[in-house]
Parts: sequence; structure tokens; C-alpha cells
Amino acid sequence: MRTNKPLTQEELDGLLAWLDADRDEAARKYERIRQALIQIFVWRNFSNAEDLADETIDRVAKRVGEIAPHYTGDPALYFHGVAKMMMLEQARDEKLITPLEARLPYLAADEDAEEINVKFECLSKCLDELPLRSRELVVKYYRKERQRKIDDRKAMAARLGITANSLRVRVHRLRADLESCVEECINAHVTPQ
Repeated sequence: MRTNKPLTQEELDGLLAWLDADRDEAARKYERIRQALIQIFVWRNFSNAEDLADETIDRVAKRVGEIAPHYTGDPALYFHGVAKMMMLEQARDEKLITPLEARLPYLAADEDAEEINVKFECLSKCLDELPLRSRELVVKYYRKERQRKIDDRKAMAARLGITANSLRVRVHRLRADLESCVEECINAHVTPQ
């Protein structure tokens, strides 16, 4: 996936300095940002999520000298903006499928980066709270489109030994629980206790 040269030590040092003056804390922030980017790309059904996360970090690192002096706020949000642009590039180039988040009503396209970040964090938190099998089921259910989606859902129902309608009902219940959890999490961010 990488289209550019690898990062130089100077670029990496500049990136870490932007993230935090303390080198150890900067490294922790770097890793948190990388993991969040990977999750974002996974949620959007990119099979090369780690490569895209690394490419996102590389792009930001190569421009950190221009960004850092004028940027205010959490640097993680800048990475998310670059990741969003990369997803648009990939979607255009590869005609990728519609992501799970696009099908969920609480993720609107016209929100600012901070709101999106809160929603991604809440979605991640709520997905993590689901039992592993339920999480895998809901993510796989929304993974594909058109005929591939239909075929995949039939295969899922067959593997589970249930009808396609039973699968729909099961996923609908999981999605309702997930949406409720995300709404509660978002409200907790909006009105801190």
C-alpha cells in the first residue's frame, strides 16, 4: 500500500514531539492513534487496515512541520481527518462496499472531527462490550453488499443452523442493543457526570 518512502528518523522524531514533549507518553499516544486508525479501517471493511493506518501516520508525519505550528486541539483528530480522506481515495479507486457505520443512523456525514471521534470511541467501546460471537456476528452481517451480502448471510445462517429470518431477528436485536449503548455513551460525553 505504501506509495511513499519510509519515514526518516527526523520525521518520526518530529511526529513524536508533536504528540507529546515526553518521549514515552508520545510513544503511547502514537500507539493509541495507530490502534484507533486500524479499528476505523476495519470497521469500514478494509482488509489492509494496518497498512492504511501506517500510511495515514506516514502522511501526517511527513507534513508535521507544516501542521504542528498552527494546529490546535488533539492531534488524533487530525489523523482521523487524513484517514477519512484515504478512505475516500480507496473507495474511489477500489469501489469498496458501504461501511457498517454508514448504515448506523447516529454517524452523520456532516459532523466535525471531534463528534466523529466520540462516536467512533463509543462504537468501539460498545462493540468491545458485546460477547465475542455477537460482535463477530453483527460486524460480519454488515460487511458486504448486493449479491455477496445475500450469499454471505445465507451462509452465516446455515453455519448457525438457523433460518435467514432468524438471523435477521438476532442481528436486529444486537444492533438495537448496540445503538442503545452508543447513544448512552454519546450522551455521557455530551453531559459529563
